[in-house]
Parts: sequence; structure tokens; C-alpha cells
Amino acid sequence: MELSIVNVIIVMLVCAMAAFLSHMGMAVFHDGIRPVIPEYIEGRMHRSEMASIAFGLSVGFIASVGIGNALVTNLLNPWLLFLATDIIGIASPKKWLAPILGALWGLICMTGIGGINAVLTGMPVDLITAMGDVGTYVVTGFALFPIVAIIMQFGIKTGIITAVIVMVFRFAGPGFSTISGDAWTMMIGVIALVALCIWKDFKNKEKSVTEDLNIFSERTERIKKNLPFLMVAGALIAIACNVHVLAGSDVSMFDLSKAYAMKDSAEAATLIKTVATNEFMRALSFIPLIATTAVTTGVYGVAGFTFIYVAGYLCPNPIVAAIAGAAIILVEVMLLGLIGKFLGNFPSMRDASDNIRSAMNTCVEFALLIGSIAACCTMSASTSAGAAGGFVIGGCIYLINEMTGRKIMRMAIGPVAAIATGIILNLTYLIGLTPLV
Repeated sequence: MELSIVNVIIVMLVCAMAAFLSHMGMAVFHDGIRPVIPEYIEGRMHRSEMASIAFGLSVGFIASVGIGNALVTNLLNPWLLFLATDIIGIASPKKWLAPILGALWGLICMTGIGGINAVLTGMPVDLITAMGDVGTYVVTGFALFPIVAIIMQFGIKTGIITAVIVMVFRFAGPGFSTISGDAWTMMIGVIALVALCIWKDFKNKEKSVTEDLNIFSERTERIKKNLPFLMVAGALIAIACNVHVLAGSDVSMFDLSKAYAMKDSAEAATLIKTVATNEFMRALSFIPLIATTAVTTGVYGVAGFTFIYVAGYLCPNPIVAAIAGAAIILVEVMLLGLIGKFLGNFPSMRDASDNIRSAMNTCVEFALLIGSIAACCTMSASTSAGAAGGFVIGGCIYLINEMTGRKIMRMAIGPVAAIATGIILNLTYLIGLTPLV
């Protein structure tokens, strides 16, 4: 991530706009905050109460997932930027103050993360290079989430059959196409999940009456009225992705970090295209969750359905990225009513939203833990403690967290354990306990 005046200004503008959207109740990043905002807008909750909820829901993610992943990848991420702007915007007493405080947060993130990264790269035990192992299996692990969601919703037998079909396409697909094995895994899995949901409802004749969604038309119209502001946010976020300072998700951030560090531009471009494909499939899987919550609350996602991340990765320059980002948000909002109506016709699609979210978390937690332990072993292998020493340190941190009620969430404990292992190994090196070998 290049620390330049232009990049700093871009991030400040992104955070300023996100904080403003949050303050006005137009859009937030955290899915759990979205249902709370109508309570305030419709006069059933005070702003201070809403702010306390936002803080409680988000602060853990900011401190662990946000900062931890930013240190690992040297890229900003939505948990670091947008969870904080959710809190800042909601807590700000005046609408003019929200963007100012948001911009200040953007400045802190750009300057602070780079400084911490510079310190870490100067340590005797190489922490940063080894941290690259953390994300080794994230995309591969994430691609398995549709299988997990299918097992949760349709049972183990259907899940195993789906897994076999997915594996066939994963191994055979790259042989007759340019699509990666991970992309095949996710694509076939998502198609299977959607098909099973629709088939179940057709079979059971559980199609709901579309008029039931008319009660939400007022909140859908509210999102449409906020469209100009949402388009500006979409343009700014796409620009931030395009200039290589922002990664849209844990699916993309680790491979993007590798791609941006590559000297071979052709190889980097190929990896970025793969990342964009995975990000696109991730965005498709989030449509049920974001569309249904948006239609029912009148509050949109600050990054929409997250397709703007893909535009940022692939567009040739920031100007094109801005146009694409704004256009994508425009199309999303215009189609939101139709999407909500379609999903409303199939109860199983709505039910799948919670399963999808849970499955995603499970798969990413699993992949991050494996990658993080690998990073611990890589760090320790360069010292007299050996790879097993890193495994012991990282494993102890993970198990202590599990036995004490998971003070740090499972998705974050892996990267946190890896960072802590690196710091511990450097401290033991300084006192002569683990010299380099």
C-alpha cells in the first residue's frame, strides 16, 4: 500500500462519506446494525442507544479482524474502515461533524498502519513475510461455504452429493476453461444451493404472495431517494480498490497483497482476475442477505452488494473505476425491488441467508486457523525453537482463547495468534532464548 497524498485523500473521502451515510441512516456496513436504524428513524430509539449498540457490535471486529488483517496484508479493509465509520456516524450529534470525524479516521488508518508495518518489517525474526501464510487457504476454504450451507439447510445426504459434484467440477473444470479450481468450487456450490432452495419451494408449493412485500415499498423508496449519496460512496470505494489501498473482503485481501507485491505484471494481472472472480461469486452469495435486509429496513449496505469491489480491482484507472462503481450502485438500487420480490417468492431463499452467513464464517475461520498456524511454524523455523515451537506458541494462544470463552472471535484469533507468536519470538530472540539458525 503506497502512502501518498492522493491515496490519503481518497481514503479520507471514503471514510467521510461512509460516516455521513451512517449518520443519516442511509447505509451501514454491519448487517446487525441495519435492522436497528429504523427504530431510531421512526422515533422508537435515541441516538445514544443506537450508538451503544453499534459500538458493542463492531468494536471487537475493528480491534481484531480489521487491524489484524491490515497488518498482515498491508491493505485497508472494510472492517477497519467501515465498522468504525458506522460507529462514528451514528454517534455524531451533528451531520456536519460525522464526515469530519470519518475523514480523521481515514487519515489515522492510512498513516498508522503503515508505521506499524514499517516497525514489524525491521524485526530480527521475519514476521511480515511469514504472515503471508495466513491467507494461503482462505480462498480455497471460503469456496466450500455453499456445501456447508447446503448441509445446514438440506441435510448431510444432500450435502455429500453436492460435495461430490463440486469436487468433480473443481478437478475437471480448469482443464477445459480458464476458470480456477476455487472459482469452480464456489460457482457450482452456489448454483446448487439456489437450485435446491427454488426446487424445495416449488415442490412444497410454498410460494408466498408477492403482495406481502408491498408493506416494504416505502422503505425501498427511501433507499432510492438516497441514491445520489450511495452512488458517490460507490464511486469512492471503487477508486480506493483501484489504487491498491483497499481490499473488499477476506476472500480477496491476501491474494491482492501478493499480487500487488509481484514484479511480474502479467502474473499479477492473472492473480487479480482470479481474485475478482472469487469476489464476484462472494457478492452473488450475499445478495439474499443484503437485499432482504435492505428491503425490510430501508437501509442499504455502504458497499451495496459489494460488486463495486470487483469493479475497483479490474478497471484500468481510477476514473473508469469511479464511473463503474457509481453505475453498479445505480443498477443495484433500481433492481432492489425486483430482487426482494423474487427472493420473497421463495421462503427457502430467505431462510438460506442465515445459513450462508454462518457457513461463510465457519469456512473462513477454518482456513485462517490453518494458515495462521502455518505462519507460526514458518516464523519459528528460522530460530532454535524450530517449527514445532511456533506451533506450540500459536496453539497455546488459540486454546487459551477457546477455554476462556473466546474473548477474541474465532475468525480473528488465527491472525492474532500469528502476530503474537512473531512478537514473542522476537522478544525471546532479544534475551537469547531463541537465536536464529
